[in-house]
Amino acid sequence: MNYQMRFLLLFLLIGSAQSDAQSVQGKTAHAPTVQERLGYPASARLLVIHADDLGMSHSVNRATFEALDGTAAVVRRASDPGLPVPIAAAPNIREQIYGVADQATLEAIGAELSKDRDVIAGSDGVLRSLDDTGYAIGFKLTQRRRIDLPKYINVPGMQIHRPVNVIAAIDDCPNEIYSLSHVVLFAPDVDKAEKFYAGRLGFRTTDVFTNLGPFMRPAGTLEHHTLFLIKAPKPGLQHFTFHVGNLNDMLKAGWNFVNKGYKSFWGPGRHILGSNNFWYFNSPFGGLMEFDCDMDLHDDSWKPRFIPASPQTSQTYLFQFTEKWSPGDQKH
Repeated sequence: MNYQMRFLLLFLLIGSAQSDAQSVQGKTAHAPTVQERLGYPASARLLVIHADDLGMSHSVNRATFEALDGTAAVVRRASDPGLPVPIAAAPNIREQIYGVADQATLEAIGAELSKDRDVIAGSDGVLRSLDDTGYAIGFKLTQRRRIDLPKYINVPGMQIHRPVNVIAAIDDCPNEIYSLSHVVLFAPDVDKAEKFYAGRLGFRTTDVFTNLGPFMRPAGTLEHHTLFLIKAPKPGLQHFTFHVGNLNDMLKAGWNFVNKGYKSFWGPGRHILGSNNFWYFNSPFGGLMEFDCDMDLHDDSWKPRFIPASPQTSQTYLFQFTEKWSPGDQKH
């Protein structure tokens, strides 16, 4: 199969179940919880609508985190009757939706999957089914928008990109999210899961951690991965990721998160497979949430690398957050 599938991942996630435990886990020990910062007891169960910590836009009366290109993460209560049947305990992923290039591709996917499983065409234009692990998947005509917001970085010896007298270090400038990058899922039978996405949906395997699983991309995108499958006893969400424009924006997004009380889990650093800069945080949505930037692009001439995951193969460098400092400060 060679479907020109473009990545449009729509998360339908937990709203209330287990939210208090996850929120406490996602904060540093000295910081107040989200509930306390909003004036409620620490044990209160809340669904936060129009949360702005991600620096994103939001639709009315639902927690929607939409990036500049139209990709989005949507948060709903676990009890919402419109959600697919859960594959794991809340909070967790409930559905992933991929955008496709045209109606012919959408119909071809429906015909392929209907050979051995139920496929339902929804009134919202989404063609829904299940993958071989049991995750709810959907497909619709892409709504992804082109982004025309160039990022200028001056490099010695090269043509000037950022104009003369235009400064780059502005504390209060917007920290925009460009795209929903990728999702990482646990799979009890990772080989079976990879064969489904490759054989039935035309995904390409770009690289493989031999002791974990494959990094994969749909045929319609060149990004190193939009899906990473990790072998684990039970299915569930491991993490999801938002792309930002450059390293400065990624570090600033992480800096803002730490200062709002969210607990850094891993990073900042730079991966080897994919080359993307990263910073992971504990998330009240289940699993982890990552900011990343500058991911490798690959076409079909690329040959996958097969290496074991280890601290040496998982990052080229790794840093830790520290408080601000200035020259002359004796605390350094």
